[in-house]
This record gives sequence, structure tokens and C-alpha cells, in this order.
Amino acid sequence: MPTLLALDASSSACSCAVWRDGEVFSRFALTPREHTRRLMPMIDEVLTEAGLVPADLDALAYGRGPGSFTGLRIAAGVAQGLAFGLGRPLIGVSTLQALALAAHRQHHLRYVIPALDARMNEIYVAAYHCRDGQLTPLLDEAVMAPQRFSLPEACRDADWSGVGSGWTLWDSMPPLIQDALSQRLPDMQPAAAEMARLAAEAFAAGQGQPAHAVQPVYLRDRVAWQRG
Repeated sequence: MPTLLALDASSSACSCAVWRDGEVFSRFALTPREHTRRLMPMIDEVLTEAGLVPADLDALAYGRGPGSFTGLRIAAGVAQGLAFGLGRPLIGVSTLQALALAAHRQHHLRYVIPALDARMNEIYVAAYHCRDGQLTPLLDEAVMAPQRFSLPEACRDADWSGVGSGWTLWDSMPPLIQDALSQRLPDMQPAAAEMARLAAEAFAAGQGQPAHAVQPVYLRDRVAWQRG
């Protein structure tokens, strides 16, 4: 298995993690608007804890989105800079997939809808079936108004759980969604610890790319909204 460093700044949280021989060393903090200042010291701390120097890394990874436009650019810039400097491949990891994996690992949830508040009364959302640490996508990542969200047709009777800040828009969700959910965990944030696990699998499958080829995933091109 590779030794890799994962970074994330896609939400109000800032985090980094090292994957080494199946062990994860991580840092996580809720630091709204302080990602630029906090990320590099976190990297130094987690590498020191793992007993590594940057040259020991086989690859780097970062939360590619969806999420905060500014945060995604911060993490992408740091990760790409390190990958270029070290001559290592880079892996972009879905923030929604990382949320689903965290819900599965921490709370043993199987049918998970990760959703992030996309502002402008929209959510970033997907759906996964989680089993034995493996995630099967049931809905592609999308951005939409919460009123438009619907469950996968083949799994509407499953025991669904919602995780992530998008579920703070609960009152805007359709009644069918509200009835289908057994629980909500709106305080969960994407974290580099889960991204490191996902990135290690991706790297082992040959999915590492040159640093210049990896780009953030915004899902929405609009960065401002104006009333007509």
C-alpha cells in the first residue's frame, strides 16, 4: 500500500491525513476562513507524527469537491504544489464520497445521502450503498434545489440516512425524502482521514495522475447570484 498525504479545505473544516501501511494519522479543525493559515502547519504536524518527510510520500490527494469554491482552490493549490515539487502523482477525492464513507465507518450506516449546503438555496448531493467499507454510487453527484431531490427509484424502501451540512435545509426537502430518512447527521464535515483511505485504494488501482491533470469539481459554474 502507498504512503500518501491527503488534504481537505472544502468546508468550514480544514484537515489533513497521512496513510501509511494501513494506519491513518490526521488533523482536523473547524477553522472558517482560516484554511490558508492552518493547512501548512497541519501538514507539518501530521508528517512529524507519522515519522515521515515529504520525500517519503508515494502520492498526494485532496478533496476535489464539491464544496466551497475558495476552499477547493486552496487545497488544490497546496496539493498540486507539493505534487509538482516532489514529482509525485495526485489524486482528487470526492467530498461527498468521503462523507458517505465516514458515516459508514463511524455509524455503520448502509444507505447514505451525503449533502453539502451549496448556498443560493441549493445542495450538492449524491447517494451511496455502503457495505464492508466499499461504496456503490446510487445517484451521481449533482447540484440542485433541495425541493427537487428524489431518491433512487430502485432503493426507495431502504433505510436512508442523511449526512452533511445540506441537511440543515431539512424544511425545504420534499415530504417523501423526510419520510424516508431514519436519521440526519448535519454536523458531519468532509475529512481528509477518509479521503486518505479512498485515495490509497485509488492509487493501488492505478488512478494517480500528473498534478496538472487534476482539477477541482465545482458542479456549479456560478460563483455569484443576483436577483433579477
